[in-house]
Amino acid sequence: MAEPWHEAVCENDFSAEANVGGRLMEVALGGTADLTVKGHLDRFVRSLHAEARRRGLTGVNVDVRRLEFIDSTCFKSFAWWIGTVQDLPVEDRYRIVFLSSPTVYWQRRSLNALAGIAGDIMSVQA
Repeated sequence: MAEPWHEAVCENDFSAEANVGGRLMEVALGGTADLTVKGHLDRFVRSLHAEARRRGLTGVNVDVRRLEFIDSTCFKSFAWWIGTVQDLPVEDRYRIVFLSSPTVYWQRRSLNALAGIAGDIMSVQA
């Protein structure tokens, strides 16, 4: 059974929450991720990574279907996270899957570009 994780964010028009069940974390992001929430998103993503490592998770599913917009400063949080996981020894890595909307252009373009350089640990599902 999934348990809520304590690092939820609800700031301006942005929300982020996570639940852990077994060896998998489910994350949901919504609203607008721009410069006004950059610090919150950075802390949230760093905490996600720390928790995934602490629990020895095998995967993190990130649902961005309700994330309407993300600016480049916030998108860098995803790039940092993926790069950090890639830098881990192979046996300590976990998989990150972004659940995206096929109708939201930034999700298709940006997430697929990121998957193109991090396909060993990351994928996008529409």
